[in-house]
Amino acid sequence: MRAILPAVWKGVVMLRFNRSLGSVLAAVFVVSCSNSGVEEGAGAPPVTTANAPKTTNEIVVTGGLAVRMEKRSADSLSYSPSAPPPPPGLYAQRDPKWVPAYHDQGRDKFTATAENPFKVVREDPVSTFSIDVDTASYSWIRASLNQNVLPQPAAVRTEEMVNYFPYDYATPKSTAQPFTTNVAVMPSPWSTGRELVRIGIKGYDIRRATRPHANLVFLIDTSGSMQEPNKLPLVKQSLAMLLNELDGNDRVAIVTYAGTAGTALEPTPASQKQKILSVIDQLGAGGSTAGAEGIRQAYNLAESNLDREGVNRVILATDGDFNVGITNQDELKGYIERERGKGVFLSVLGYGMGNYNDALMQTLAQNGNGAAAYVDTLSEARKILVDEASSTLFPIAKDVKIQVEFNPATVSEYRLIGYETRMLNRDDFDNDKVDAGDVGSGQTVTALYEVVPVGGPRAIGDLRYSKPTAVPSRGGELGFVKIRYKLPKSDVSRLISTPINQGSAFRRFEDAPQDARFAVGVAAFAELLRGGKYSGTISYDDVLRIAAAARGRDEFGYRNEFVQLVRAAKSARTIASLGE
Repeated sequence: MRAILPAVWKGVVMLRFNRSLGSVLAAVFVVSCSNSGVEEGAGAPPVTTANAPKTTNEIVVTGGLAVRMEKRSADSLSYSPSAPPPPPGLYAQRDPKWVPAYHDQGRDKFTATAENPFKVVREDPVSTFSIDVDTASYSWIRASLNQNVLPQPAAVRTEEMVNYFPYDYATPKSTAQPFTTNVAVMPSPWSTGRELVRIGIKGYDIRRATRPHANLVFLIDTSGSMQEPNKLPLVKQSLAMLLNELDGNDRVAIVTYAGTAGTALEPTPASQKQKILSVIDQLGAGGSTAGAEGIRQAYNLAESNLDREGVNRVILATDGDFNVGITNQDELKGYIERERGKGVFLSVLGYGMGNYNDALMQTLAQNGNGAAAYVDTLSEARKILVDEASSTLFPIAKDVKIQVEFNPATVSEYRLIGYETRMLNRDDFDNDKVDAGDVGSGQTVTALYEVVPVGGPRAIGDLRYSKPTAVPSRGGELGFVKIRYKLPKSDVSRLISTPINQGSAFRRFEDAPQDARFAVGVAAFAELLRGGKYSGTISYDDVLRIAAAARGRDEFGYRNEFVQLVRAAKSARTIASLGE
């Protein structure tokens, strides 16, 4: 070994064994370094705290997972929850301040969903879906591209990309009708002869002085997989920023979970900031992930302090890696749905890469009347929990559904761009027992349809035995939009409707509203990342031109960042093509 390794070894050796070898495989490699050289492992005496060099590094391979040992200030050792424990006594002879630098790879979980197809208006004129205000997909894609890696197509949800950005829609005047509807029609920039319909809604913005009190339970994953810098340390910073946005009369509790779950902080007024921050600061990571038990305890704590006039919410911060207790998504979904009916909502903040369980987090948030966000940077935490704190915490409407009926006299075909995981049956729209998405204070939601006008380039040919029937023109309307919603404390829905008429149409794409054009650029980018099945002739360069021309007012720099991400994707695509 002397002849192979240099005298002074400064790197970290990572050894990985194929998991198919089984969890029984375990090996320990000890590399001892000193100024005089590297000691051979063969025939060397056992390393103990008495004779171990101060610069010892260890590489432990167990159950197919390599764990790099680094010196850290910790009182205990933590391991990957997917790997078996090391042999008894293995670390008894080591410095107790050696802890593994956990990092898993290739276990991120996303649910692949086929893109919405074109539909023939004469056969299926009605499109129904639940609104979506989640933004997790956008920040995940940003994290991937910042590592010069194109995201997996299943991670791209077009509506979450589009809705990451705020849009300047007209603001509602009162909570009596908490939405405004904004419609625009413009030529498609990627398919000549087709048009795009932009439907935008904006929620009423609750003033800070009049917003309801909040009863919050921070449910924090403190398992071993959370010890990376972009996980638990970022969670702590995120919650500290959120605490600054709370009113002194709001209440905060903290539940943590690893191998077991427990209450770290009983409900405490937000005015006792230092007490709350002290508990957050002392959190450490280690053990397996009993997420379901943590959720149960968090809900119990929220319900025991339920504020019937306020907002009651559990905020889960995790990488989503549940491996102890209830791990089945359907079982968790059923539990969350039952708790939702008691008046406690659930929001999810995702962290980290390598074993990020997006599929589970989407299930929890969608069924908990909350939103799912992914926090990859401190800036993203600030966006979600400071800049958009009101929309994150305080809903102005729940079970919000959109239904669009297209006019066969003017439209031959249509497809909804995105919202694949939010589709509803036609009869779900009028059924108040069917759950749908929520809209927070001041929040905007945008949906885009691609339509083929009568006489335009069809995507689907006529059937041999179909026969067009005459239909009334309805004054040239393209369609009719209906929005159904419930006020936060109501179980009875209300209805808002508006036509899609020629007064909302623009002959040139360049003449359409700035926000509408920017949303189209974001949607086009998402469609390219998903594989471009319906993106026609558009390219990354076209997206750059659209976004640059429609950037407009960009107070927080989100739109400028988007332009940089498109450039990064273009470069990553070029590099990837060289290896194909």
